[in-house]
Amino acid sequence: MTATTPTPTPTPTSPSAPHHQPLLRPMDLAGLRLPNRVVMAPLTRARAARDGLVPTPMHADYYGRRASAGLIITEATWVSRQAIGFADVPGIYSAEQVTAWRRVTDTVHALGGRIVMQLWHTGAASHPDHLGGRVPAGPSPVNPRTRSFTTTGFQETVTPRAMTPAEIAATVADYRAAAHNARQAGFDGVEIAALGTFLIAQFLNPRLNHRTDAYGGDRTRRRRLLLEIVDAVAEPWDGRCVGVRLGPYLAAGDLFRPDAATLADHDELVTALNDHPVAYLHLRGPDRPTPDARPDTAALARYRHRFHGPLNANNGFDRETANAAIEAGTADAVSFATHFIANPDLVTRFALSRDLATGDPTTYYGGGARGYVDHPVSTWQDNPGQQP
Repeated sequence: MTATTPTPTPTPTSPSAPHHQPLLRPMDLAGLRLPNRVVMAPLTRARAARDGLVPTPMHADYYGRRASAGLIITEATWVSRQAIGFADVPGIYSAEQVTAWRRVTDTVHALGGRIVMQLWHTGAASHPDHLGGRVPAGPSPVNPRTRSFTTTGFQETVTPRAMTPAEIAATVADYRAAAHNARQAGFDGVEIAALGTFLIAQFLNPRLNHRTDAYGGDRTRRRRLLLEIVDAVAEPWDGRCVGVRLGPYLAAGDLFRPDAATLADHDELVTALNDHPVAYLHLRGPDRPTPDARPDTAALARYRHRFHGPLNANNGFDRETANAAIEAGTADAVSFATHFIANPDLVTRFALSRDLATGDPTTYYGGGARGYVDHPVSTWQDNPGQQP
């Protein structure tokens, strides 16, 4: 009989041992006890009921299937009618929406999950088609030169009008009301979307914010809107459970490109967040130059050293690189977006080193169940050679 070499037993430091993967270690976040550090990132899927922008029963199914995530962050959600800038995205400003979201949170909680809501306002990146023909408002009358997804497809943005001080105050109040509604709907917290081409990022951006009042003129005044929103959103949550998502490296056209000045602005902004009730920072790192490149963790470390609370890293991570980032202390948790679309059981696949499925981009935005609630979970037969 020929002797065979026994399969080595994984050591405590081996990422192939599921219970020793840094991603699978529990942690405390915003007062929540997370069983693992695999976070579901916000994913706009455009499945809301068009009449009233209300979540449907499919939303409860979709999020419930992903309840094994350490934390679910919902798709970005409208804080008011004036915030709308993308077709078929749900809101959190009406009683009907609150009731429908309650079905979602009840489902996730019944399945052992935790879920926070991301709050969204598109500002100048909206389009008159979303606003009954009215011109969108932003920090200044500067066209952000991006596109808005409407019921007739993507359309180019227009030159907005500048928000008045009264409109800015009303917007802050809308965020406060949305945070209150999210708590009524049973969420475990909220996250403020302050990245991309949207309202808060527009105020932070010196290329779009030409104001000379208390909300523009220098980096301190440009970040005032975000900090006021943070304080307002924290009120219904008793000063806790509020995350902020930033994307200092996000390039979205000529007006939204990172450079030395905008990165320095974010240096000061991240430091300033320590003086406000921010439970965690959700940081989108740079895009990878090639599909096989590793995430730029040095870029994330720039802000890791400035923020005193937990950091959730995002963009381009897989199981190996996420485990490495947590083990190195670059991040406390890692969020995944497209991986969660086709892999509702992503935590299980990571834990058992199973292959990941790939989603169909043509089903990402809009439509029905296809590509939304029809992705199967993996089975033993899918990976018969895996190590238990």
